[in-house]
Amino acid sequence: MKYRIAFTSTTMQQLRTLWKQAYDRGDLRQVRRLSALLAYGQGQEVDVLAANISVSSETVYLWLRAFLVDRFASVAYPSRPGRKEKLTKTQKRRLQTLIEAGPLAYGLTCGCWSSLLIQQLILKEFGVLYNRHYVCALVKHLGFSYQKAKFVSDHLDPLKRQQWLEETWPGIVQQAQQCEGLLLFVDEASFPQWGSRSYTWALRAHQPVVPTTGIRKAYKVFGAVEALSGRLFYQATETRFNSDTYQQFLQTIMARTQQHLFIIQDGARYHTSKDTRTFFETHQRRLTRCQLPSYSPDFNPIEHLWKTVKKEATHNQYFPHFDQLIDSVENALRFLRQHRKQVRQILGDYAKAEDLMPKAA
Repeated sequence: MKYRIAFTSTTMQQLRTLWKQAYDRGDLRQVRRLSALLAYGQGQEVDVLAANISVSSETVYLWLRAFLVDRFASVAYPSRPGRKEKLTKTQKRRLQTLIEAGPLAYGLTCGCWSSLLIQQLILKEFGVLYNRHYVCALVKHLGFSYQKAKFVSDHLDPLKRQQWLEETWPGIVQQAQQCEGLLLFVDEASFPQWGSRSYTWALRAHQPVVPTTGIRKAYKVFGAVEALSGRLFYQATETRFNSDTYQQFLQTIMARTQQHLFIIQDGARYHTSKDTRTFFETHQRRLTRCQLPSYSPDFNPIEHLWKTVKKEATHNQYFPHFDQLIDSVENALRFLRQHRKQVRQILGDYAKAEDLMPKAA
């Protein structure tokens, strides 16, 4: 006759509490033993649960017998002398490679690493159970940080991007230096009346609320920033971005300057339209058109300036009237136009003078 031991609900609750404590401590031996007892208490057969936790059936019977005799004292292991087991340098390099490849490459169904997933990864690959809080410290030590992913077009051409950085861009800089011209990165931004949301500190369980009119109207701005000096040009329009308004903006810059202008632009349709190409040809004595690689907004440092303007002018703000939006955006732009040093800081390393200079052969 086959007998089976039944655990009371109180016993099961105590086992779960001990299991959680052992898991938090990273005590793999105790976690395995308590997992066996819990699985048995939930009705699993000894052979099945033994296979699930990679121990023999005889070991499980020994644990059950000890639990009947000594109860909860039987699940405690004497502390080992010395420091806890850690990963070797080779194992850390392997872990670094796995994390860098991403959870999908490892065979998981999600695309984001969490401390719990990395904890399970370490346990599965190396048989070491770390406290989940230590896992965060470990991956930081390996050179990782918790970041938000960004979208990158799958149409990127790495060779053209590399050619831009190593050949095209240094060539543009050299031409500008020879004629004492201005290197202008141009782009456009729309600032919607319904505002923009951003992270802010707030009380727990009290998500910040920002009123919005829901009006589908935006203040549109052409911008151009000089890479070396931080000089800012901008011109607003309440109409659509198109070839005509773009050419008007370029004419405004020409009227305010005397140097030759190297216009560095992306592939927006109104930047490359037939009318705009004709405009550049007509004004070739003053303008040189320089195209950025396709799908490479990260190569245009003025993008950082737009983020700064939105942070100062529209994030978590309410604009019941369109004029209020205009005033807020204009105040932020005027401040940046008057503080070139701050603009240079916003542009980042890409626009540092020493980085723009062609490298000596």
